Amino acid sequence: MSRIALASLVCLLGVARIASGQAAPTVTARVEFLGEAGKKHSYADERRNPTVLWLTPADGQNAPPPAPRSFTMVQRDKMFTPHILVMPVGSTVAFPNKDPFFHNVFSFFNGRRFDLGLYQSGQSRTVVFNRVGVSYIFCNIHPEMGAVILTLDTPYYASADERGEIRISGVPPGGYTLHVWSEATSPDAMQQLTRRVTIPEGAGADLGVVSIHVAPNILAAHKNKFGDAYDTHTPPAY
Repeated sequence: MSRIALASLVCLLGVARIASGQAAPTVTARVEFLGEAGKKHSYADERRNPTVLWLTPADGQNAPPPAPRSFTMVQRDKMFTPHILVMPVGSTVAFPNKDPFFHNVFSFFNGRRFDLGLYQSGQSRTVVFNRVGVSYIFCNIHPEMGAVILTLDTPYYASADERGEIRISGVPPGGYTLHVWSEATSPDAMQQLTRRVTIPEGAGADLGVVSIHVAPNILAAHKNKFGDAYDTHTPPAY
């Protein structure tokens, strides 16, 4: 039997287990933060930095992505709320301006690239996130504004809780690629955390500790949509 045929059989067996009332495994993991020389940081000190883990099926397995949905990321008090969105690919996000001045929302990174231009209080503009990836969201006027949108094509994802623990329910047995995003570190460091994992038959699977080395992230220091530094000496006219 070929590897693809075998993987397909494993996936079908997982579906059959769910249909017969047998729950697919719950995958767990735990996040820890490491500083210089590998020194552990207290999770309480770093938990303000959200961390998301997701699994994408490998070896020919199929996992229909969740249906696209509609979301809202509000601009209020020179902040994006919520600060982070994790959503299915194809979803739509509205960016209403609830501040009494102009905003210019944009994202020019590796996820969904867009520039909504200037728009005033009470107006809203929308973006369809039709590309899998991480989109860093900024305002071209206010450098303190930043948010993140993770667009995924898998139903198997979860965020770390206040103790750094992650639980992903309903994962069928088989091979997966593990991905991690965390605001506590850099894109290069996150890429190094990507690895293959195997979820066995049974009631659960523990992926162990995910060690994240604390490093400067894109939100901490970014440029405006023209690739220039923000002018922080002259107050914006909006």
